Formats: sequence, C-alpha cells, structure tokens
Amino acid sequence: MTFTLDPVLTAADAALRTLFARPHATRSTPPPVQPPGELTDSERREAGALMRVNHVGEVCAQALYTAQAAVARDPVLRARLLEASHEETDHLAWTRQRLDELGARPSVLNPLWYAGAFGLGLVAGRLGDPLSLGFVAETERQVEAHLESHLGRLPPADSASRAVVEQMKIDEARHAAQAVDAGAAELPAPAKALMRFASRVMTTVAHRI
Repeated sequence: MTFTLDPVLTAADAALRTLFARPHATRSTPPPVQPPGELTDSERREAGALMRVNHVGEVCAQALYTAQAAVARDPVLRARLLEASHEETDHLAWTRQRLDELGARPSVLNPLWYAGAFGLGLVAGRLGDPLSLGFVAETERQVEAHLESHLGRLPPADSASRAVVEQMKIDEARHAAQAVDAGAAELPAPAKALMRFASRVMTTVAHRI
C-alpha cells in the first residue's frame, strides 16, 4: 500500500483556513426580504449569540466533511464531501459577517469544536461509506431543525440574520437529500440520540462563549 500525504495536507490546510483565515463566500450574502430594523441592546446580544452558535455549527461542518473525505473509500464520494464542504464555506462566511455586523465575536472554543467534530468525522468515515453518508444525512437533518428553531428566536427586526439562516436551512436540507440519494444507511436510534445530546451541549456552551 502506498502512503500519500495528500489527505493529511488537505486536512491541515482546511483546519488552518477554517480557524484562522477570513472565509470567503462564493455566493452573495442572502438579502433580507424586508429592510433590517433597529435592534435594542438585548436583541443585538441575543442575535449575536444565536449567530455565534450557527458559526460554530459551520466550523464543525468544515471539520466533519474534511475528516470524512480524508477516509472515504469511494473517490466519487470523497469529491462530493469536499464539494459540500466548499458550499458550507459560504455559511461560514455569512455567519462570520453577521457576527461582525452585530458586534459579536466567534466562540473562543472554536479550536476545540473543530477538533471534536474532526474526530467524529474520522470515526464515521471509518465505519464505511454508507454509514458515513448516514452520519451526514442525520447531521444535516438535526442542523435543519436547529436552524428552524433559530428562526423563531431571532428578533423580528433582524431580517438580515433571518435571511442567512433561511438560506442555510435550504442548503442543509439539500445536503441531507443528496446523502440519502447517494446511498446513506439509516443510523441506529442510540447514535441519533447521542448526536442530539452532543449538539445540545455545543449549542448551549457556544451561546455563551
């Protein structure tokens, strides 16, 4: 067996770009349906906290997709995972932009979130391509539900954040459907429950720091 450093270098480059470089979107930031209104200080803080959680989710998405692509057996699947990762970069850039506009900061624990998600991605990928795709599908379903809950929690005047979250929700639903179409295996109920628990811990902590 020939060992190649390409997956290692790709993973290292992705980690450095996600954690320390300014993300650049390939798509324009989704425009709000209505002009943004004035936010009170408390509304701005809450919107910033919610967008910080969403930004952490995109940091984790970069880690998951990169790790799964690194160990994918099927070259076609590997290419699809990397393509999805590139699209998620738009989300990373949009949420970071909203954090700046709201005067909020990213989570100080982003390196920890990235490392944990990367480890989960490696485990999922090592289980084989069908289960790896099943992990993608279930992750995206849970993220979609999480984004739907944020649409109900964002201040009504923050139409700019709402537009970003709505487009992210559409994209995540498409990623889940694509994983199913590619042959995703259904994860067992305990695995889904564990994923929901881990997500709840991350979102609770990231909302504060």
